[in-house]
Amino acid sequence: MKHDAIEKNIGLLGVLAALVISVAGLAEIVPLYFSSLATPPAPGIKPLEALQLEGRDIYVREGCYLCHSQMIRPLRAETERYGHYSVAGESVYDHPFQFGSKRIGPDLARVGGRYSDEWHKVHLNNPRDVVPESNMPGFPWLAHNTIDASITPKRMSALRRVGVPYTDAQIAGASAEVAGKTEQEALIAYLQQLGTAAQNWTD
Repeated sequence: MKHDAIEKNIGLLGVLAALVISVAGLAEIVPLYFSSLATPPAPGIKPLEALQLEGRDIYVREGCYLCHSQMIRPLRAETERYGHYSVAGESVYDHPFQFGSKRIGPDLARVGGRYSDEWHKVHLNNPRDVVPESNMPGFPWLAHNTIDASITPKRMSALRRVGVPYTDAQIAGASAEVAGKTEQEALIAYLQQLGTAAQNWTD
């Protein structure tokens, strides 16, 4: 049989396997380059500002997505608790997106504006000071680490290459926007904008 000949010929098997993987990979990757054409930004969605962008990267670096999702499913129990269900256009500028699937902690897709900056500061330093039953670890070092302002424009330039519409002015002013800011301030800025555009949406 033909498949016996393929299985016994290691070289041929390797070539055919590489071919199949390549075709499958292209089928997955190529549409991503045109996703901005297929998925327009949802109403009110804009690229993250420089400080928010730094906060998003800290969010990823510290593994926040491992316990918190940012995807509200269109189920009554979820929309009553968290707000409007998530739509694809919300994440059109996210690289990587933070949908997630695990909820050790609550979903954060609509957390923006729910708590004050001061609440977030206390919560990040020691979560049990505001939520006694929390099992979230503290992140006190974020209050002492400062942002490297020289890297922010490079981050924005890289994102512009993959379709995020940052302007030359935004990139040029990025370093000044984050200069002297702590990682805690950046993370809070990121959290405080999550889902704020959805406040005006209706089903």
